[in-house]
Amino acid sequence: MELMSTELIDWSRAQFALTALYHFLFVPLTLGLSFIVAIMETIYVKTGDLKWKTITRFWMTLFAINFAIGVATGLIMEFEFGTNWANYSWFVGDIFGAPLAVEGILAFFMESTFFAVMFFGWNKVSKGFHLLSTWLVAVGSNLSAFWILVANGWMQYPVGMEFNPDTVRNEMASFWDVALSPVAVAKFLHTIGSGYVIGGLFVIGVSAWMILKGRDVLEAKRSMVVGASFGLLVSIFLAVSGDESAYQAAQHQPVKLAAMEGLYKGEERAGIIAVGILNPDKKIGDDLHPIYGDIEIPYALSFLGYHDVDAFVPGLDDLVLGNEKYGIEGAASKIEKGKIAIKALEEYKEAKKADDQTAMSEARKLLDEYMPYFGYGYLEKPTDIVPPIALTFYSFHIMVGLGMWFIILFLIVLYLTMANDITRFRKVLWLALLSIPLGYVAAEAGWVVAEVGRQPWAIQDLMPVGIAATDIDAGNVQVSFWLFALLFTALLIAEIKIMLRQIAIGIKGGH
Repeated sequence: MELMSTELIDWSRAQFALTALYHFLFVPLTLGLSFIVAIMETIYVKTGDLKWKTITRFWMTLFAINFAIGVATGLIMEFEFGTNWANYSWFVGDIFGAPLAVEGILAFFMESTFFAVMFFGWNKVSKGFHLLSTWLVAVGSNLSAFWILVANGWMQYPVGMEFNPDTVRNEMASFWDVALSPVAVAKFLHTIGSGYVIGGLFVIGVSAWMILKGRDVLEAKRSMVVGASFGLLVSIFLAVSGDESAYQAAQHQPVKLAAMEGLYKGEERAGIIAVGILNPDKKIGDDLHPIYGDIEIPYALSFLGYHDVDAFVPGLDDLVLGNEKYGIEGAASKIEKGKIAIKALEEYKEAKKADDQTAMSEARKLLDEYMPYFGYGYLEKPTDIVPPIALTFYSFHIMVGLGMWFIILFLIVLYLTMANDITRFRKVLWLALLSIPLGYVAAEAGWVVAEVGRQPWAIQDLMPVGIAATDIDAGNVQVSFWLFALLFTALLIAEIKIMLRQIAIGIKGGH
C-alpha cells in the first residue's frame, strides 16, 4: 500500500464528508419520529380516540417523506467505500462488510416491508397488526442504525480480527467481538439518542408553529405533550450515553479526547472547559496557554474519561512526545515500530516468493509483535497523530451546550403543556420552533467530533486515510463531488418543500 496524493485524499474525504453530512440530515428524524409515531398510534389503539388516529397519520406522513429521501443518500454513501476507498475496502472488507450486509438483509428489508403495511394498511388490516407494523418499522430503522454504527465503531476501535499476511487483509476472528464492541455499543446509543432528541424537537417545533397560527390547536397540544415527554427522557439518556462515549474515547482514542478539550499538558483531576477560546498560536510542546478566558468544571474530565476524579488525563503533549512518568509512549516510538511492521510484511512476502520457510517464520513473528503499530509506519512525523484541534474542540462544545439547552427546553414545554395554557407563552413557542435546526447542528457537530477527531486514521492505529483511498485521478472525484453536492442539495430542498406543504395542510386537513 502506498500513500496517495494530497489532492486526491482531500477530495475523497470532502466527498465522503459531504455525503455523510447530508445523509445525517435525514437519518435522525427517521430514528426519532418512528418511535414517536408508534407511541401516538399506541395511544389511539388503547383509547379508541379518533383524534389520536388523525394525529398519528399526520406525523406518519412526515416520517414517510423523510424516510424515502434519506434512503438515497445512504445507498450512495455505501457505494463510495468501493469507488473512493478501495484500499480500505480491500484491507478490511471481510470485517467491515459483514455488519453492512446484515443491515441490508435483515434490518432494511424488515423496515421496508412493514413500512408498506404501516403507511398503506389503514383500514385494510386490523388495528393490532397495523400497530405492530408501526413498531416494527421503528425497531427496524433503529436496527439499521445499529449495524451501520457497529461498522463505524469498528473503525474507531478495531477488534475481533486477525491479519493475514498472505492476502494482506484483516479477517474476522469473532463476529460478536465486532458486534458488541463497547465503542460500537456506546456510539449506537449516543447516535440514536441524538436522533430521538431531533424527533422530539421536530414534533414540539411544528406543533408550536400550528399553535402560533391558531391551527389544529388541540391536536398540536396533544402532539406537543408526546414530543416533549419523549424528548425530555431521551435528552437525559443522551447525556448519560455521552458520558460513556467520553469514557470509551479516553480508553481507546485519547488523542481525540485531548483535542475535544484542547488539553495539551496532561493533568490529574482534570476539568472540563465550560467556556473558552483556543489560542491559535499554541503548538505541541511550547509553553503558551492553550485557552483564553477558560471557565472550567473541576475534576469533570478525569471523571468522564476514567470514572475517577483523581485520574491523570494525558494531553496532546504527552501523547505526541511521550510521558515516562505515566508510562505513555510517544508517537515517534510508535512510528518506528510501525515501520518495523511494514518492513516485516515486505520481508514475509519476499520470503514466501523464495519459499524460505525460516525467513517467513521470523518475519511473521516480527509482524505479529508490531502489528498494533502498523498504521503509524505510514506517518511522517509525530504531530501527524493530532487531528484538527479547533474544529474538534468547538464542535464538541457546541454539541454539549446545545444538549443542555434541549433538556431545559423540553422541561419548560412539558411543564407548560401539562400545567398551563401554553398558547399564552408565545416566546416559548417561538423558542421551540427555532430549536428544530439546532437539533441538526448538534447532531452534525457530534459527527464532526467522531470523525474529524480520529484523524489521521481511517482505521484507528491500523490505516491512515493517506493509504485508504482509491488510486484514481483527483479530477474524477472533483466532478462527482459537485454532482453529488447538486443532487443532495436538490433532495434537501425537495424534502423541505414537501414537508412544509404537508405541514401547511395541517393535522386535520390531510385526513
